[in-house]
Amino acid sequence: MGASNIYQKLKAAIGNDYGVFGLMGNLMAESGLRANNLQNTYSKKFGMTDEEYTKAVDDGSYTNFVKDSAGYGLAQWTYWSRKQKLLQYAQAYGCSIGDENMQVDFMIGELMASYPSVLNVLKNATSIREASDCVLTQYERPADQSESVKAKRAAYGEDLMKQLLGGNTTTEGKEEVTMGYTNSPLVSYTKLSPNHSGQRTHAIDRITPHCVVGQCSVETLGNIFAPTSKQASCNYGIGADGRVGMYVEEKNRSWCSSSYANDQRAITIECASDTAAPYAFKDVVYNKLIELCVDICKRNGKTKLLWFGDKDKTLAYNPATNEMVLTVHRWFANKSCPGDWMYQRMGDLAAKVTAKLGGATTIEPEKPVSDGALYRVQVGAYSKRENADNQLKAVKAKGFDAFIVQVDGLYKVQVGAYSVKANAEAQLAKVKAAGFDAFITTKAGTAVSAPTFSPYKVRVSIKDLNIRKGPGTNYASNGFCPVGVYTIIEESNGAGDTKWGKLKSGAGWISLDYAKRV
Repeated sequence: MGASNIYQKLKAAIGNDYGVFGLMGNLMAESGLRANNLQNTYSKKFGMTDEEYTKAVDDGSYTNFVKDSAGYGLAQWTYWSRKQKLLQYAQAYGCSIGDENMQVDFMIGELMASYPSVLNVLKNATSIREASDCVLTQYERPADQSESVKAKRAAYGEDLMKQLLGGNTTTEGKEEVTMGYTNSPLVSYTKLSPNHSGQRTHAIDRITPHCVVGQCSVETLGNIFAPTSKQASCNYGIGADGRVGMYVEEKNRSWCSSSYANDQRAITIECASDTAAPYAFKDVVYNKLIELCVDICKRNGKTKLLWFGDKDKTLAYNPATNEMVLTVHRWFANKSCPGDWMYQRMGDLAAKVTAKLGGATTIEPEKPVSDGALYRVQVGAYSKRENADNQLKAVKAKGFDAFIVQVDGLYKVQVGAYSVKANAEAQLAKVKAAGFDAFITTKAGTAVSAPTFSPYKVRVSIKDLNIRKGPGTNYASNGFCPVGVYTIIEESNGAGDTKWGKLKSGAGWISLDYAKRV
């Protein structure tokens, strides 16, 4: 870790040594390239060392990180909104606020999203000074931007280039540190999605299998991920017949697992599955998943695929250069993905792939304790289908992957189907925390297909009708809906009004009490 690691990650994202060292010279001036660096004046003010401050933020004993105005980290992030995003990113990353890799990834993401003009200069600069001045005046923006400061920061960059590249001011004749990416030869269908973040900022060292919740084809998956409004994608998909489709090239970060940090380093694979829990895969799909994982590992220089069965242990693990690690979507969002069927086979997947690679699993997968039953979280039982549908919508609106089964003449709304009771109990706690009266049951039933909905148009005649981010006044406003005619694609009950409708535009939800069907 240190200058060499920072250089390699920045070079992979920027591709231009002048830009990389122009940026690194500024980071040297700001923090000495120390990711846990607390601004000196605040270290004295708070009476804490860099290490003490970092630990206090990590363990929650210090709660004013966002608003304390203290510069922190490689770039000495100071303004509250940038520190808030950094903290949220670290929490999603599952690491310390002072983690070097996390901060570099955050910085690259920040440049891409909020400072594209700076990133463009870094990618095309013809000198360290040009790049350094741009970072100083448009990204770091300290109070002192004098000529002497500019010269000093550029000199830091020059010194770092000499240190890391052996004295030359160009990389000509030297081996460049780059990430080489290829795609799987197993692909039989390609339809590239526009929904991705461009080239990764982290080397590939994870694989994340998903369940589609549908026995669909690779062509259908391609159509699902084609619209920009979908805001989702994956690198590969495996259809119900075992064919492999590609939707985002391996060099690019897909939008698949509800985690920026995970998707930056993972190959994401959507697998055709049943539509109801436990979302089982066909044998042909599971066998192709094994084959695809073997191929991904081989092309990325890995001889082992590891499964730890524990989120915290996995996210804290730093893989060796020959290791690939399995992760799952349910760790990053309130979902059951990849479904209990696949989740219980993650250890088997790792073992079979590693065996085909000729490696040896160094960490035994954790074996769940189960008595053979499936444990379901139930949030309602209704004699009328309409009431069950309304409850289903309410539960889904809170982010839970819910469904309806018919048992003993009743329509029952359930969340998940877990072979490990502890997993069901953890989900039960989340459901109750969301305000639902729920309990665990082992009663199975017949899956009930989701009700069909026919979109319709409504006329809005008032000028100040709020658009909400969810179905209810308890959701934040997302602007106002002008007078006009709009298409409703979904209905839901919600706080504040009788019925809410979801706008086809994707802008959000409006109260149907103030709209007239046309």
